[in-house]
Amino acid sequence: MSRDITPDVQMIRLFLTEPHPCSYLDDKEATTAFVEPGVEIDPHLYSQLSDMGFRRSGRYVYVPRCDDCNACIPARLVVKDFKPTRQQRRCSSKNRDLNVWVTTSIDETEHYPLYERYINERHSDGDMYPPSRTQFKDFISNLWRNSKMIEIRDEGKLIAAGVVDILDTGLSAIYTYFSCDEPKRSLGTYTILAQIRLAKQMQLPYVYLGYWIKNSPKMAYKSNFQPLEVLKDSEWVLAD
Repeated sequence: MSRDITPDVQMIRLFLTEPHPCSYLDDKEATTAFVEPGVEIDPHLYSQLSDMGFRRSGRYVYVPRCDDCNACIPARLVVKDFKPTRQQRRCSSKNRDLNVWVTTSIDETEHYPLYERYINERHSDGDMYPPSRTQFKDFISNLWRNSKMIEIRDEGKLIAAGVVDILDTGLSAIYTYFSCDEPKRSLGTYTILAQIRLAKQMQLPYVYLGYWIKNSPKMAYKSNFQPLEVLKDSEWVLAD
């Protein structure tokens, strides 16, 4: 089944998946609309779609289209007004010994073991379990031309990584994975702080954090980064 979206994005056709169990809310079914495969999505069109609430997962650009639920709310951080909380400042202080690198290539022999262990230890109840090299290649390592990889290293050892896409209006955080061996470092938080610093360096106004879901513990961390804007009735407004 397909449907068209606004002329602003050239009447791109969307295809709907069959309803499937929701990854974030128990007892809910999800339906996803994704851009027709084969359509060339350049950085400008991708930016337009992101401003409409779309996200990228591997080769697909998608948006939730659930019949009886609108819990997935697109969220983005306003970079210029971001002020780290006390906890986030402590996180930066604890990780002063780490090195942050930005690259456009991925060494799979180094990245995949970190990704595999992260999925096994943190998301064994999710739809990405069990991990595989094929999944990793499709989801992570086939970077788009406007993608960058943030690598966080401890004395040269890769301990956290995050894929980001560069948009006209911001930086889109695609996926982060990290070592679970050092919980006191709060590497998930530290990676987002690194993304915010990169957006500032590139003079990009927003960091797109994906979907915020009020009743999903997996998504609760996004509200810790303020000020946060959410897409409501086709307009970006400050979250309550």
